[in-house]
Amino acid sequence: MKDIDIPDGYAGLDFPWDSPPREGEVIEVADGVLWARLPLPMALDHVNIYFLREDDGWAMVDTGFDTKRTRTIVETLMAGPLGGLPVLRVLATHHHPDHIGLAGWLMGQGADLLATRTAWLMARMLVLDEQPVPTPETLNFCHQWGMDPDILAERAKERPFNFADMVAPLPVGYTRIQAGEVVHLGGRDWHVAQGDGHAPEHAVLYEVGGPLVLGGDQLLPGISPNLGLYPTEANGDPVGDWLAACDRLMPMAREDQLVLPGHKTPYRGLPRRMASLRLNHVTALNRLEAHIATPRTGGECFAPLFKREVSGPTYALAFFEAAAHLQHLWLTGRARRETRHDGVWTFQAA
Repeated sequence: MKDIDIPDGYAGLDFPWDSPPREGEVIEVADGVLWARLPLPMALDHVNIYFLREDDGWAMVDTGFDTKRTRTIVETLMAGPLGGLPVLRVLATHHHPDHIGLAGWLMGQGADLLATRTAWLMARMLVLDEQPVPTPETLNFCHQWGMDPDILAERAKERPFNFADMVAPLPVGYTRIQAGEVVHLGGRDWHVAQGDGHAPEHAVLYEVGGPLVLGGDQLLPGISPNLGLYPTEANGDPVGDWLAACDRLMPMAREDQLVLPGHKTPYRGLPRRMASLRLNHVTALNRLEAHIATPRTGGECFAPLFKREVSGPTYALAFFEAAAHLQHLWLTGRARRETRHDGVWTFQAA
């Protein structure tokens, strides 16, 4: 995740709760809807999870990483605020490990997994694709896009992040949800819509006739989710996918809706937030286009995209996001791409 690039990422939004629930506790955000948090070992140090009351148990929205600590916290929640009732269904808004990590563990206790087809396939494929060192394709991708040579040399020797490190094995079988259908979850009907850009076929659920929105990482307040270009789909256009998703979701935004996001705190003011989420990347593309008046590599394009210095653990996220924005400029004809003598791509405004 990155700090949002425009100053009013929170402006105009209403936050009904001043502080989040403490570890092992919940806040009831609507009748039969509980908000809890699980820790993450990174700068963005939490993920939100939600429990929706069903007749004989609970539906859980997103799951956190699969660690001993998060399992213990979920067991504490189940024994306490959930009244000892089981988690019967798990909705994963998208395939990222902080949102699907515990799904397999919960499925082992009898829960059904609901996810879009792409989210399910991506998660299951990545759990099974364990790599002790980066693949040659990954290293070549990073070299072409201009990763710092010293950082690339270090990454080549290290074990990369593997889904298997933070995601419980996923049993075969799930229940597919898809855009345009209505699903019944937690005693409510939800219209399923499709986000994109941050994660392919990201599910966003809007309560039918009610104010609740399960936003995942598509509708975060204050920060913009990472839009990264990765070697798994090197010819993709995540920024273009994001902009198209914003246009697609905008007509469903209402002032009275309470958005339950994957990170930060629930809020109202979705129409304004949708506009700022789109504008964030439109203005970033404009700044980047001006920055490449002189030819530059992907590793030389952090300054126009990020408000803070990029180093350490944030370097990789920034690098792949810079690549995604350069890719969009190139695909839309706003930049030219040339191959340097060392095989590294340089980009210049067209």
